[in-house]
Amino acid sequence: MNTYSYIADGQDEAAHYAALSARFQPVFDRIAEGAVTRETNRTLPHEPIAWLKEAGFTRIRVPQAHGGDGASITVQARLLIDLAEADSNIPQALRAHVSMVEDALNRPADEAAPWLRRFAAGETFGSAWTELGNAQGEVQTRLRPDGAGGWLLSGQKFYSTGTLFADWIDVFARDGETGADVIALVPAKAAGVTRVDDWKGFGQSLTGSGTTRFEAVRLTADQVVPFRARFTYQTAFYQLILNITQAGIARATLRDGAGAVRARRRGFSHASAALPAEDPQIQQVIGRLSVTAFAVEAAVLASARSLDAVYEALSTGAPAEVLIIRAELDAGRAQALASQLVPAAATQFFDALGASATDRDAALDRHWRNSRTIAQHNPAIFKERVIGDHAINGTPPVGLWQVGEVAAKA
Repeated sequence: MNTYSYIADGQDEAAHYAALSARFQPVFDRIAEGAVTRETNRTLPHEPIAWLKEAGFTRIRVPQAHGGDGASITVQARLLIDLAEADSNIPQALRAHVSMVEDALNRPADEAAPWLRRFAAGETFGSAWTELGNAQGEVQTRLRPDGAGGWLLSGQKFYSTGTLFADWIDVFARDGETGADVIALVPAKAAGVTRVDDWKGFGQSLTGSGTTRFEAVRLTADQVVPFRARFTYQTAFYQLILNITQAGIARATLRDGAGAVRARRRGFSHASAALPAEDPQIQQVIGRLSVTAFAVEAAVLASARSLDAVYEALSTGAPAEVLIIRAELDAGRAQALASQLVPAAATQFFDALGASATDRDAALDRHWRNSRTIAQHNPAIFKERVIGDHAINGTPPVGLWQVGEVAAKA
């Protein structure tokens, strides 16, 4: 049982969000100013992430007693949506970090304290879990004893989101002697670590999601923890960050669509009004974008509140199994909704504009590309089946799952 209150000094959600938003929105605005240039030039967001660290954004959920802001999951989600509206790459790049903060909050106080101090000082995590070409359930990244009470880590990972910007790497590995799954907490600049910017996805291209190699990387005993010790609601929490990113993209689509229509002076002779801004058909398109942004954000925040309920129950030692199931289902519902609505909105967006909207320098296609790319993570079709199975048969959702090569049937 942990000991950290999830609402800072008794503040309610709205007041705490307002206070933190006043501090961070200027940083988000600065990030938004360079988003299109970074996208068109493929400039990784090292500077924007540094600005966020300097402003204290990466420690907002760290308890105040440890130098953070003690934000709830919901307050953090609202701020991350604001950030995703500015640049959708960055919340996803921070996904592993906010998840590792969450993991620390669920550990015994003596284990958590050193990590919370590091987070308060601005240190961040990236991730390295997924491998290419391995059989489903197999993990090629292995740990072996170094003969001096520590470990040696070797292997190669892909989809290492956020690792290019991080101080630490959260690595899923296997104990080469016992076969147990473990988490290795690896300094990003340790000898034997190589981080490669080779992510080639057509969207979310600035998340630092490339290859990471580990060649006999030395780790101390306390840098290796059993995977079973991870926080119990991690699957829903990781999905929350992707859903948050979709919500931010929906907002950005509305922002850019309304702004472009407002400024547009070219109109068609057969349109319903002289100016696009006065055309009821175009107004309807923008209205539909607003509906999407509203619905997706509402679903995402409902999912965040479900996770706050889980955290509060675990904090007090109350039963949490039913709440964890609800949080997993809510994350899946929000994912399915966002995966359908946001890419569609990012396409409908162009119906309100002219051919000039396809100019590469405007990079307006990034909203569809980014949303579609996020929708490919943890495919929503499987989540919808799980949700349906629960609704019909009461079957609990799968808490943890794996991806990998499957042997052909004989």
